[in-house]
Amino acid sequence: MVRGKIQLKRIENPVHRQVTFCKRRTGLLKKAKELSVLCDAEIGVVIFSPQGKLFELATKGTMEGVVDKYLKCTGGHRGSSSATFTSQEQFQPPNLMEIMLQEIQSLRNKEGVLENANKYLLDKIEENNNSILDANFATVETNYSYIPLAMPRVLKNTNKYLLDKIEENNNSILDANFAIVETNYSYPLAMPSEIFQF
Repeated sequence: MVRGKIQLKRIENPVHRQVTFCKRRTGLLKKAKELSVLCDAEIGVVIFSPQGKLFELATKGTMEGVVDKYLKCTGGHRGSSSATFTSQEQFQPPNLMEIMLQEIQSLRNKEGVLENANKYLLDKIEENNNSILDANFATVETNYSYIPLAMPRVLKNTNKYLLDKIEENNNSILDANFAIVETNYSYPLAMPSEIFQF
């Protein structure tokens, strides 16, 4: 069975595009190493990811050596351009300062969004606390208005309780006095036997 031709076009899904880039980049670098080993060729591969990250491979020596050799062979010309590039100019990574500044600006924007969200949440919490306090004050005021109505019943119950306690204490004191009275006088338990002698 013959595999059909794959139509090459840009992958729209960014996740699939990134996965394909990683797989194919690895495959390309592997093939370049194999070609270098099998054929004793000097190979230099430079790859920039869509995000601007640099991937390079120099099979013999360094990438600068490969570029210098390339420039000597082409006479300092690159394609139809008449400009000459030094190896350092050729392999300058993307302007790191620019990338860092963009990243800092992005982080500042995110920080601003988070600060606004935090302020919003704190305002909501404060509103909720105020509404809870208002509700509690209303409950206290309502309960306070019932105090004059409930006071006579509370006083009546308190007086009844106190009178019951006083009566209970008086009864226990009387019981204790009777016990003392009964035990203070000594009565003989047995009559002397001389009395009943005939």
